[in-house]
Amino acid sequence: MSIIAPPVPAVQTVGLTRTYGNMTALSALDLTINRGDLFGFIGSNGAGKTTTLRILATFLTPTAGQAFVLGHDVVREADAVRHVIGYMPDFFGVYKDMEVTEYLDFFGACYKIPTVQREKTVNDVLELVGLSEKKGALIGALSRGMQQRLGLARVLIHDPAVLLLDEPASGLDPRARIEMMAILQELQRMGKTIIISSHILSELQTLCNRVAIIEKGKLIYSGPVQGVRDQMSSGRVVWVKVSTDQKHAVQLLKTLSEVSAAEAVDGQVKVTLQDHETDHSVVADVLVRGGAKLLELREDEVGLEEVFLQVTRGETQ
Repeated sequence: MSIIAPPVPAVQTVGLTRTYGNMTALSALDLTINRGDLFGFIGSNGAGKTTTLRILATFLTPTAGQAFVLGHDVVREADAVRHVIGYMPDFFGVYKDMEVTEYLDFFGACYKIPTVQREKTVNDVLELVGLSEKKGALIGALSRGMQQRLGLARVLIHDPAVLLLDEPASGLDPRARIEMMAILQELQRMGKTIIISSHILSELQTLCNRVAIIEKGKLIYSGPVQGVRDQMSSGRVVWVKVSTDQKHAVQLLKTLSEVSAAEAVDGQVKVTLQDHETDHSVVADVLVRGGAKLLELREDEVGLEEVFLQVTRGETQ
């Protein structure tokens, strides 16, 4: 009977550490990112996000530990890694006096894409990022959002399997951010593995299937987006409206072992459940059985931003 080997992760770090003198930018980071993930990397400025991405992109060498991209060691097999990644830093230089197609053709040549293929490749990536109509435009005449999309087109020119995007929506207006996120979702559907660091947590919440939270170079959480809310937040909250006496409703709710707290707040009853596995139907059941007239019951959706504020202190190295 043959044994099937487990799939190689897209990205894996083992005890990844980076120090600068007495300062530790990364401390024994263990991270696994699966192929096809749209992975959100969350942390305050100085938490270690950019350091991690720069190590994965082979621009920095770790002080200790290892990092692998599609099974290639980022130190010993740096050239192989560079051929399978596309790295977009938070700030990147563009040649403002070049035309859009000139710029992409130049980078296509750097990746040794044959001349006969480059025109089609350039047209394809421009269509993918929604810049086909700007082929002949000077880069300096493009808006900030269009320059960001051009930067994304540049990292796609050699069709990398893994994208490392450091704050790709930085400085963009709301429309440009929405357009950028839609492009990233399309790239994920195409099978790309995408690691995106961002401060816009509300967008990562709907965009990413998995996230990691890092602070002071240490990993706090890594896993599904729903898991971070369930595991890291302090408890599910249910809001209840009753047409009868609120005090009576609070007393009924406090008899439940599944309820850790109940209090009247602005005409409603705020109910905090003991854990995230509790079915909130027990709240409705005890109120109805106790004679309270229930008007409304809704669960408070804990967002990624609230969880992030709960589990981090905003500390940097």
